[in-house]
Parts: sequence; structure tokens; C-alpha cells
Amino acid sequence: MKLCVALDLPTEKENISLAKTLKGCDIWLKVGLRSFIRDGKNIVEELKAISADFKIFLDLKLYDIPNTMADAAESIASLGVEMFNVHASSGNEAMKMVMDRVRPLKNRPLVLSVTALTSFDEHNFKEVYGENIKKKTLQFAQNTHACGLDGVVCSVYESLMIKKHTSEDFLTLTPGIRPFGEKSDDQKRVADIRAAHENRCDFIVVGRPIYQASKPLDVVKRIIETLPRG
Repeated sequence: MKLCVALDLPTEKENISLAKTLKGCDIWLKVGLRSFIRDGKNIVEELKAISADFKIFLDLKLYDIPNTMADAAESIASLGVEMFNVHASSGNEAMKMVMDRVRPLKNRPLVLSVTALTSFDEHNFKEVYGENIKKKTLQFAQNTHACGLDGVVCSVYESLMIKKHTSEDFLTLTPGIRPFGEKSDDQKRVADIRAAHENRCDFIVVGRPIYQASKPLDVVKRIIETLPRG
């Protein structure tokens, strides 16, 4: 299991400062929509300059017509990030086209699809998708697997089910992690590290419990020490 630290701070300077604090840690860094719109590809370049060991997850959740998504995926790959994502609800044609575009690239990034955002509860999810979270998430995951993507973004509570119905090697990245029981904030389906391990999550995303801490490095080190090996 790998730790992915969400760089969701209000300014580029704060995000860079946090990354510098965490230099030397075996972690991934998540660059989200706000940071990328504000800072552009410079944020990726600056993070790589801090440490070549940092791996970058560009969390833009692509959702558009298939050709536009494929064009965007190719541009993302050119940035040198190690992982990015699309929405599974963009459809199989779009996901296949994205993979057709990036698969031939040297050192291509991992590509995940977003199933159900962890901010959804059952009521709000059904309003949008007309189905319960568990059933629709599994459908999205199976479609994603069939389209050749590397894995999905899901909550901890769907991870084990997805692996059982796709492959043990099919990656699950789980946001909404509150490692030591911190408050859930705007996330509805949160979990701790123990639950993530029990559900065989490959990546856990942690944001506020790290960057709101007085000593973020201490929190990251504590998380890493808690993560199961292998």
C-alpha cells in the first residue's frame, strides 16, 4: 500500500512548501483540479525538481467526448506524471480511446477511472446515476477493467469487491482516508488505514490530516510506519 498526499492548499507556495517538508519520504503527491488550473504544468515541474523520487498523480477526472479525452490524456502523459484519471461514466468508448492513445507511449502513466466520488451518499448518488453505489461502482469497475485501464478510484468499502470481480492486480486508489480517526469533513464514506488494508487498497489518499497538522512530516512518517508492507 502506498500513501498519496493530496496537495490541496490554497496557494502554489504552500503546496511547494509542504512538498519540500516531505522530501525523502516514499510517497505519491496528488495534484488536483484547483492546483492545476491555477498553477498549470509548472506545479508538476516544481515538484519533480524537489525530488526525483516523488511520483505525481494528476487528479483531473477527465470527462468529455472520446477524442477530446484521448487528446488530453496524451498531453497529460507528456508532462511526465506517473498517474492520472478519467471518469468511468464517460463511457467505454472514451476509456478505450484514452488507452489506445497512451498505451504505445514509453513509460506511460497509470490510468485509473473514477467510479463513485466519496462525497456521495446513497441518496445523492442515486439522484444522479439511478442506482445504488455498490451495484453501479462494480459495473463501472468491470467496464474499466475490460477497457484495459490499470484500476479505479473508489471508496475503501468497494475495493475488495472490485478486486474479487476483476483481478487482484487491478489497482484501487481510495480517497477519504482519515488515518487515525480524524473528522470526515465533506467526505461521506471515509475509512482508516486498518480498513484500507483489510480491503486490499493499493493507494490511500490523505489530505487534511496531513496539511492541517502542525507537523505534517511527523504525520506522514506515522502513516508510513502504519502501512502494511508488501
